[in-house]
Amino acid sequence: MRARLGSPWILLLPSIVLLVALFGWPLVRAIFDAFSDDRGFTLAHWRRLFDDPYFLTSLRNTLLLIVIVVPIQLVLAVGMALLMQARPRFASGHFYLWCVPLAISELAAGLVWLSIFGNRGYLNSLLVWLGLSEDGVQWLNYQHTGTMLLAVVIAEIWRATSLVFVIVVAGMQLIPRDYDEAAQVFGANFWQRLRHVTLPQLGPSLQVALILRTILALQAFAVAQALTGRDFPLLVGETYEWYSNLQNPAVASAVSLVVLAISLGTAMFYLRTVRAPEGSR
Repeated sequence: MRARLGSPWILLLPSIVLLVALFGWPLVRAIFDAFSDDRGFTLAHWRRLFDDPYFLTSLRNTLLLIVIVVPIQLVLAVGMALLMQARPRFASGHFYLWCVPLAISELAAGLVWLSIFGNRGYLNSLLVWLGLSEDGVQWLNYQHTGTMLLAVVIAEIWRATSLVFVIVVAGMQLIPRDYDEAAQVFGANFWQRLRHVTLPQLGPSLQVALILRTILALQAFAVAQALTGRDFPLLVGETYEWYSNLQNPAVASAVSLVVLAISLGTAMFYLRTVRAPEGSR
């Protein structure tokens, strides 16, 4: 009996050790660094962080990026998945084409879009050629916060929508076609079937997609760095700045805890609001 009771924990032990090594210990270390110095407990690192003018700006930019990018990517991914479900010609070609950005790194994607939005980039060349502008538009100028945000948003949507798309497509494969066919028999139109059949059944997949995409949006750094440098700061970029350039791991740990708190808060929000229908549990 004792062997039977102990066996599940023995099987779980490698996973527990891995989680403690990769997540538990770094978390404990970050908390210790953020709240202590040579004399013990302190809030000096947090005061220095909040006194930094870049912090609140990076927090605002990161939250704006999440609020704008994640809903747009979710809508695009669901629309693309519905198109795949309709089985158009060359459906497999569409799937692989839409998944191409998954194979491109963040920095490479940022450099691609820098060649488009730069002062002498393809977009300005097109505007000048069409006669819509004499010298082009300074899309990435530090004084044009709106256009910088637009450039980062477009780059992030192009780069990471495919991740949400793959998750949603996988979720749609698990929905029995009988549900949709029954709704059609009872006269439900496309939007009614989408609202009352498809989306409720996609609840678990949407939870996973939203949580992963929000966490990745919080970690966005290389795209914005390639496009704007520190003119459009983000939280993870500030973590890098404090740790590498300013040589202050304690304040960097404080920024990372802010990112962790937002990640956990949004994950709990999605788990409570986006739920699977009762009958599918």
